[in-house]
Amino acid sequence: MPKGYWVSAYRTISDPEKLAAYNKLAGPAVKAGGGRVLARGGRVVAHDAGIAERTVLIEFDSFEQAVAAHESAAYQEALVALSDGVERDFRIVEGLD
Repeated sequence: MPKGYWVSAYRTISDPEKLAAYNKLAGPAVKAGGGRVLARGGRVVAHDAGIAERTVLIEFDSFEQAVAAHESAAYQEALVALSDGVERDFRIVEGLD
């Protein structure tokens, strides 16, 4: 079964306090949903239309698990805390195998 991935590329962080509140809630929600953080923050080299800002990559055992984790009440609570504190491109993608 193909794995699922959350890919977040942050364009701007306008409210670091909201991001911190989100991180406090999102971490346990991701873990409860079966997610494993593969990359978070750190060094980024952007190409083409990319922006060298915070990037996060989280792996799940399946695409369905990744979708379910995003829809969970715990993660939705984290999104409320984040609110308009950032502008990001968030995607859930299916792996190749």
